Amino acid sequence: MAENGVPTPAALRPPTPVSAARVPSPAAPAAPTASNPAAFGHVDPDGTVHLHAPEGDIVVGQWAAGDPSEGLAFFGRKYDDLVVEVELVSVRLADGRASGEQADSVVTKVREALAARSFVGDVRALEAKCDALAEAAALAREANRARRAAEREAALADRRRLADEAESLSGSTAWKATTERYAALVEEWKVLPRGDRAAEQELWKRISAARTSFDKRRRAHFSELDTQRKDIVAGKRALIERAEGLATSTDWQRTGKQLRDLLDEWKALPRASRSDEDRLWKRFKAAQDAFYAARTAAQEASEEELRVHVPAKEALLTEAEALLPVTDLAAAKKALRGIQDRWEKAGDVPRSERGRLEGRLKKVEDAVRSQEEAAWSRSTGTVATDAFAQALERLEAKRDAATARGDAKAAAEFEAQISSTRALMGQR
Repeated sequence: MAENGVPTPAALRPPTPVSAARVPSPAAPAAPTASNPAAFGHVDPDGTVHLHAPEGDIVVGQWAAGDPSEGLAFFGRKYDDLVVEVELVSVRLADGRASGEQADSVVTKVREALAARSFVGDVRALEAKCDALAEAAALAREANRARRAAEREAALADRRRLADEAESLSGSTAWKATTERYAALVEEWKVLPRGDRAAEQELWKRISAARTSFDKRRRAHFSELDTQRKDIVAGKRALIERAEGLATSTDWQRTGKQLRDLLDEWKALPRASRSDEDRLWKRFKAAQDAFYAARTAAQEASEEELRVHVPAKEALLTEAEALLPVTDLAAAKKALRGIQDRWEKAGDVPRSERGRLEGRLKKVEDAVRSQEEAAWSRSTGTVATDAFAQALERLEAKRDAATARGDAKAAAEFEAQISSTRALMGQR
């Protein structure tokens, strides 16, 4: 790790290419290593740093922050950073995660740095890497053009396939499934890349004509069914009466299922005439809405009753946050356990407050856990294992409590922390 937390080239590892059938590019290094600036420059006792460039020695800077040798190393790192940038984009270009234009941008930047001579390193080697990357970028651009052409050709073939399928469906009597398939077919058409406009228009005319033929047959079929709709209206009226009888129920779970079942029955019946369907649906929906509005109001009232627990948890949060920064880990852990126990006993809070309050407590828990993990790394395996076991027990208790109160989101978050803690224990 370099100064100020910036990674040195030696700390970087290029990712493994995802496919061997990518655009050719310079071979990726197994692992970048720091160069030897003393082989390509020197520093004077007064801190003046020189680069041994092909055209002769060049002063690249003045070092006044410490030992002159540190200045040489500093300008050597600047060279290493340029090398890493070139090699990294070379790898990304090879496995398709970078475009030729992005590679060109890096080449331009590094060549500007080469021209400025503000580093200490192997100038010719870096120039060669830039040349190789520029060539690979040109190949990538050409490959991209070929790929787009192939995509356009493939899209045209897909459009032909869609037109063929549309025509094959025009005589179907599976009214609902075919209608849905035509809608999906149009969506597939929309997302395909654009190409030959004239060819696409001809294919679209075939699809449109097939859909029109099908729609005419479908409308004629349902027109013939209009004479049978009296029984349908009677059936829907019976469903409405049942729904209206459930509208005032306070058995929320059971009645909710019954209303959903009624809705399924409604959907299973054929449609009545437009005017009858609209009128009947309004009555049916009004009965449902009355029940669901009452259920929502009851749930909101229940949530509001939980608001009395907010002040107690706010006070516990104030107490917990006062533990930071942690100066006495053992005392902080003991105090936090007590706070956690009281937190669970303080009762649930409204959903609108839950995330905010639990998020604040989690920050304290994370800070204490971080201190505990740091102490663990300096302790024996046995002590560390005990600490993680205790942390694991607390997390499992929180998860179980969240599950018991029906807070699936909090339970999932604690489960993720449990998995992370177990992973750390396994590494130990």
